[in-house]
Amino acid sequence: MGRRGNQCSIFLQMPFPALGRRAAPQYHRGMQSSHPSAADARVLSVSQLNRLARQLLEDHFPAVLVEGELSNVALPSSGHWYFTLKDQGAQVRCAMFRNRNMFVRLRPRDGMQVVLKARLSLYEGRGDYQLIVDALEETGAGALRKAFEQLQRKLQAEGLFAAERKRPLPTLPRHIAVITSPTGAAIRDVLSVLKRRFPTIRVTVVPAQVQGQSSAGELLTALERVNRREGVLEDVDVILLTRGGGSLEDLWSFNDEALARAIHASLLPVVSAVGHEVDFTIADFVADVRAPTPSAAAELLSPHRDDYLQILQSRRQQLARLFSHKVQAAYQQVLACSRLLRHPGRRLQQQAQRLDELETRLGRAQLLHQRNLLRRLQLARLRLRQQSPAIRFAQQHQHLVALQQRLLRCLRHQLRYREQQLLVQSQALHTVSPLATLGRGYSITRDAAGHVLRAAEQTQPGATITTQLATGRLRSRVIAQEAD
Repeated sequence: MGRRGNQCSIFLQMPFPALGRRAAPQYHRGMQSSHPSAADARVLSVSQLNRLARQLLEDHFPAVLVEGELSNVALPSSGHWYFTLKDQGAQVRCAMFRNRNMFVRLRPRDGMQVVLKARLSLYEGRGDYQLIVDALEETGAGALRKAFEQLQRKLQAEGLFAAERKRPLPTLPRHIAVITSPTGAAIRDVLSVLKRRFPTIRVTVVPAQVQGQSSAGELLTALERVNRREGVLEDVDVILLTRGGGSLEDLWSFNDEALARAIHASLLPVVSAVGHEVDFTIADFVADVRAPTPSAAAELLSPHRDDYLQILQSRRQQLARLFSHKVQAAYQQVLACSRLLRHPGRRLQQQAQRLDELETRLGRAQLLHQRNLLRRLQLARLRLRQQSPAIRFAQQHQHLVALQQRLLRCLRHQLRYREQQLLVQSQALHTVSPLATLGRGYSITRDAAGHVLRAAEQTQPGATITTQLATGRLRSRVIAQEAD
């Protein structure tokens, strides 16, 4: 149901029942007189009349859906809501009791256009006709709720809500990127909680509108910017997508399909904290973790510093115990070494003796090394003479002369072999040559068209024929045909 100004529309869920379903109260016939008698026992009091009217409305009128504008909204401490529903031509009093309005996510205010489901009744104390409201939502919320449910079913079927794809959050994030309005209450709550619990966590606010036509696009752009991890965002550990509470229309930007798919494709884990605890959006289902409020999200992402201080104190005590143990072990080792420590003079005598031995060994080693070097030098001179360039040049020259002689012998052999092959092949070619056949006395006869004649029937008397001999040709005329 869309917004239609201040026009009031009533949708009946069933046909209006006949008032005759319940027996009407029987009055004394004297009531037909314009002057009722005081002794008549059937005269009704005002309370009885209002009670009968209320029962008639409640028992015989179906529940209705009514659209209109709220005014005179009263929210007393009892928790009940009282307001007037009006359009351009009429108004009706309404009451919504606490056991019903506790399930409504919006807060009524003057001027709000709503659609409500109500039962007709009458307030006996004043005799006022009124509506007892069972459900209430802002105009347009019904269509939005339907679109929300359709998108929810679609993305769930595609597996975007699957628990196995959700990523764990860092135990202690170093850097949190908060995508929200920089002037909203949500960012103040988040910063306050983080400062109280763990003030060393770095927070970068990525500004984006969280309400309005362009807000979904800005949220998507901000999410993509954080995932690029450029500049101040290069060390971000986790993303917090948040805003304060509101109506379904206020939160609609977080039900955008493109934003949901971007959250699903995010390289970083995403925490969604949109609205109050009773508010749910598509972003909450797709995100890796859903927090009921912005403050709860901040608590979820930040461990309490007192817990870490206790852990640090425990580690400090453990380190002190280990250090004391190490010092004690080292002291015992020093005591053990001191018992084995010898007098320095005696130690110096042993080192002097050792030095003399090493000096003697060094002299022998130097002499042996010199002899080895001299022997290697003599061998190198001998090898150098054997590898003299003049000797190697003479050897290579002799080798070159031998190769030239072999090459000439091979060329002569190949030339004789090729000449013999040419002679044999020319003889074989001459044997099958037509000229050789003609030379043995045979001839080839053709007609005037040049066709070879193989039978007498291929020509006629008087035709001109040509005979090819071994040398020359004969042109003649056919006189007669003779068959074999």
